[in-house]
Amino acid sequence: MRRATRFIILILSLCSGQRSDHRRSSCSRCDLHLSCNCSYGELSHVPMVTDEALSLDLSFNNITVVTDNDLTGHSRLKVLNLHGNRLAVIHPLAFDSLWSLEDLDLSDNQLKALNHQWFWKLEALQRLNLLNNLYSCLGSPPLFHGLVRLRRLLFGGPTLKELRRGDLCGVTQLEELTVEANNLTIYDSGTLGDIWPLGRVTVSLHGPFLTNTSLASAMLDDVSYPETSITLKDLYLKGPESVAPLKASAKKRVRHFSFYKSETSDESVVDLLVVLDGVPVTRLNFEDITLTGEGRWETANWTDHKSLDEFLFKNIVVLDLFKFSSLLQLKFVLQYLRKISVINCKVYVMPCQTSQLLVNLQYLDLSNNLLTDLTLAETLCDKSSTLEDLRVLNISKNPLRSLSKMNRLVAKLTKLTHLDISGTGYSSMPSNCSWPSSLRYLNISGAKLTNTSHCLHTNLEVLDLSFNDLKSFSMDLPVLRELHLSGNKLLRLPSGQHFPSLQTLSIQSNTLNWFSYSDLQSFRRLEDLRAGQNKLICSCDFVPFLQSQLRGEAGIQLSDREDSYVCDSPLYLQGAVVSGVRLSVVECHQVVFVSVSCGLALFVGMLGSALLWRLHAFWYLKMIWTWLKAKRSSQKRRRQKDTEDTEALLCFDAFVSYSERDAGWVENYMVPELEEPSKEDSGIPGSSHSLTLCLHKRDFLPGRWIMDNIMSAIERSRRTIFVLSENFVQSDWCRYELDFSHFWLFDAGGDAAILILLEPLSKDDVPKRFCKLRKLMSSTTYLEWPQEEERRPEFWRSLREALRGENE
Repeated sequence: MRRATRFIILILSLCSGQRSDHRRSSCSRCDLHLSCNCSYGELSHVPMVTDEALSLDLSFNNITVVTDNDLTGHSRLKVLNLHGNRLAVIHPLAFDSLWSLEDLDLSDNQLKALNHQWFWKLEALQRLNLLNNLYSCLGSPPLFHGLVRLRRLLFGGPTLKELRRGDLCGVTQLEELTVEANNLTIYDSGTLGDIWPLGRVTVSLHGPFLTNTSLASAMLDDVSYPETSITLKDLYLKGPESVAPLKASAKKRVRHFSFYKSETSDESVVDLLVVLDGVPVTRLNFEDITLTGEGRWETANWTDHKSLDEFLFKNIVVLDLFKFSSLLQLKFVLQYLRKISVINCKVYVMPCQTSQLLVNLQYLDLSNNLLTDLTLAETLCDKSSTLEDLRVLNISKNPLRSLSKMNRLVAKLTKLTHLDISGTGYSSMPSNCSWPSSLRYLNISGAKLTNTSHCLHTNLEVLDLSFNDLKSFSMDLPVLRELHLSGNKLLRLPSGQHFPSLQTLSIQSNTLNWFSYSDLQSFRRLEDLRAGQNKLICSCDFVPFLQSQLRGEAGIQLSDREDSYVCDSPLYLQGAVVSGVRLSVVECHQVVFVSVSCGLALFVGMLGSALLWRLHAFWYLKMIWTWLKAKRSSQKRRRQKDTEDTEALLCFDAFVSYSERDAGWVENYMVPELEEPSKEDSGIPGSSHSLTLCLHKRDFLPGRWIMDNIMSAIERSRRTIFVLSENFVQSDWCRYELDFSHFWLFDAGGDAAILILLEPLSKDDVPKRFCKLRKLMSSTTYLEWPQEEERRPEFWRSLREALRGENE
C-alpha cells in the first residue's frame, strides 16, 4: 500500500511539473546580499529567481508542488524557506541541485509522507524543520542517514503517531532537537537515545503525560543528560500522576528545566518541587503558563533546592490574581536565587518582604509589568537596605514617570553595574543625579527625553538613548565605549572630543544628512559606526567618501547593511543605494566642466567661423538676407503701384554694375558712347535716340538705403551691364553692395544680363562665391573690349544692338 501511494505521488508530481513550467512567475525581490524575500506573494508555484541567490523565502504562499526542475541551477542556495504553504507533493529529485543548502524549512504544510530521497544530496544541511505536516511516522529507510552535518532537527505534529527504533539512524549529535508528539501512541525505547551530545531539547507531550506516562518517561529518559536543557510544551499538570514522567529526567540529574504553554495548579507545583528534591537543578523557566492556584506551596518547604540559581517567569496568567501570595510561600527557595526574571506577568508590586528574602540576588528583571513610581519604592524597599548584591536591574516598559525618584531609589545599590529603564515615560532629566559609582551600563531608550543634562554618570561605559526626541548630544563622558542614539532627531554626528574612549556609535534613523572624514577623525578610538536609514544628501563629496567607508578602506567599520544607506536627495537619486550611485563629471565639477565646455565651444566656434569665412558662407548669408529684404521692399512698391493703377515706368536702358577702379572706362568711354547719338546711326530712322544708363554715382538717390537704390535701379532698367575685370571680382564694393544685383537678375532670368570683359578673364578667375555669375559666363555670350582701336566701333554697335534688342 505504501509503495502504491508513493508511485501515485511520483506520477502526480511529474505531471504537475510538466503542467506548471509555463505558469511559473518570477520574483525579483532580492537585496544586495542575494537574499530573495518572496513571502506573502500568493504564489502557486516556485517562482524563478536569480541563480546567484543565497537565501530564498517562499513562506506563506499557496505552493502545492515542488517539481524536479523548480530549483535546478540553485547550487549556491544556503537557505530555503517553504513554511506555511499547502505543499503536498515534492518530487524525489527536487532538492538534488541544492548542494550548498544549510537550512531547509518545510513546516506547516500538507506532506502526508516523507521521502528519504529528498535529502540524499543535502550533505551541507545543518537545520531541517518538518513540523506540523500530515505524516504519521517518519518512515523507512531512515530519512536523515546522509545528513552528517545536521545540528538542528525539528519534526512531528498533530498527526505523528509512532516513533520506531532506527527512525533517526545517522543522527549522532544535535545542538537543538524539537519533537511535536502530543498525540504519540507508539514509542520504541531508545529511538532518541543514540543522539549525543544533545544541546537543547523541546518536547510536546500533552497526550502521553495524561494517558501514557510510561511512554512519556521512556522518551524523556532517552533525551535527558545533565548538560541538556529540557523544555516541555503543551502540558496539563494536575496531580502527582501528571508529574511522574519527570522522575526519569530527575534521575539523570538534568540541570535546566523549562515549561512552555502549559497549565498547572498549586498541587502540581508542589509535586514538581518534590520530584526535583535534591536534584542539582540550576534553572527553572516558566513561560506562557496558566496558574489555577493561589501560590500555596509551603508544604514543599522541606525540599532541598540549594543548587537553584535562576527563576524565569514570563507571560504568566494567574486566574485568581487577588488571592495570589506573591511568592512569599517560596521563601525556602528564594534565599538561594541569584537571578530572577518576572516578565509580562502584570506585576504591579513586589512587596518589600519578598525583596528582603532575595539575599543572594544579583540579577532582577521586572520588565513589561505595571510598576509605578510609588510601587517601585515598595519593591526596592525605599526605607530600608535590601538587594545589596544586586548588579543588574531591568525595570523597562513600566509606567514610570520620575527619573529623579528612580535615581534616588537605586542610589543605595552600591554594586549595581547595569540599569535598564527603557520604554518608560521619562520626558525630562534632572540637572544632577547621584547614581551608584559602580554603574557602567545605562539604558533610557524608548522614552520621551528631549534633552540631556549632567545627570548622566561620567563613569558610564555603555549608554543607550535610542528612540527619544533628542536633537543634539554633547555630554563629556570620558570612559564611554558604546553610545546608541538611533531613532532621534540628530542632524549631525556628535563631536568625538567628548568621547575619547568611544568604540561603537549607533546613530541610525535620525535626520542625519551627511558626515565627513573630519567628523570621524574626531573620534580617537571609534571602530564600529552604524549610520544607516538617515536622510542622506548624496553630494559629490559625500558619496565617494561613504563608498570608501563601506568598502572598509578606513579604520572605521560601517557594520550595518549597505542597503540601509539610501539617498534622500537630490530628487533624481531619492531611494538609490549609496553604494551603487555613480555621479557624473557634470554634477561634481560644474565649474571645470563649464569652463572646459565654454573653451571648447569657443574653439569650435572660432574654427567653424574660420572655416565658414574661408568658404565665404557669411558673404552668401549676407547677400541672401539683403536680397530677401530688398525683394520685400520691391514687392511692397509693386503692390502700391497696383493699388494706384499705374504702370511701372522703365527709366533706363541699362543699369551698369562695375568696380570703382573701372569707373574711368565707364565714364570716359561707355557713357559718352552710349548716351550720345552715334554718327553711324544718324541716317537710320528711329536710331538717333540715345541710350540712358543708370550709374550709382550719378543716379542713386542720396539718403536712401543703398540696397533700395540698387533694387529700384534694376527694376527701372531693361538690361544690366556687368563690366567684368580683375578689379570687379576683387572689389569689396562689388561684393557687399553692387553684386547684390546678381540675385535679382538671376531670380528674374539671365536674359537681362550683358557681360563685358574689359580684360581677358576666364570662368576660373571668378571667385566661387559668384557661383551664378560663373554659370552665366558659361552659358551667355559676352563682349570683349578690344584693345585695337579699329575694332571698337564694332564693339559699340554690338552693345547698342544688345541694349535695344526687340525694341528696335
